[in-house]
Amino acid sequence: MSERPVHEYIKELSVVLVHLSEKVLQNFDDSFRAVRHQDIQLAKQVRKVDDEINVAEVHLEEQCLAFLALQQPVARDLRTIVTIVKINDDLERIGDLAVHIIERMPDLGSEVMDRYDFDKMGQVAASMVRKSIEAFVNRDKHLADEVCKSDEQVDTMHRLVFRKVAEAMKRDGSSTEQLLAVLSVSRYVERMADHATRIAQEVIYLVTGEIVRHSEDSFEKLIQSLRD
Repeated sequence: MSERPVHEYIKELSVVLVHLSEKVLQNFDDSFRAVRHQDIQLAKQVRKVDDEINVAEVHLEEQCLAFLALQQPVARDLRTIVTIVKINDDLERIGDLAVHIIERMPDLGSEVMDRYDFDKMGQVAASMVRKSIEAFVNRDKHLADEVCKSDEQVDTMHRLVFRKVAEAMKRDGSSTEQLLAVLSVSRYVERMADHATRIAQEVIYLVTGEIVRHSEDSFEKLIQSLRD
């Protein structure tokens, strides 16, 4: 690394992270379109792009680790690099979810996507990811808090899918494979929202220095979800 101000390196790494998030979100959207239209070629493209995302994630992590070793940042700069590394990991995991959705494609289609309102669920989760990245770029705690609150909306939609599937299984056990695929996709989208929430929580840590991942509210939410 040449002798340049630390903030320039951090800005470059942040830009790379934003570009990665855009690629991840586009691939997630493509996975839904592939399932809806049973588009084999688009499904192959989703897998190819996921490989590119994996390579980009590793490269960005290596850049961050090199920065930590050579620049030895402190205070806010150190928190920023740590946050980038963690967000980078969450984005890679969201990328994996797009591939998992594609794997369920043979058992799904436009009719099933409509019946369980997956497009809306996916839009909410994707919006959470987009807003969490925006919160990171702008150091916006208020927006990060909004993302955390939105997680309950996706959880509610996931529980509704679960109830619909349970009712369908009671009526007709012959479509078990399809119903299991529905549950899986719903869970993948719910996990995407969880990753968006984790990103938002990392932004809160970046801005305030407060670690909120294991707060009492989060524990209470977990207990309530198990009861529901």
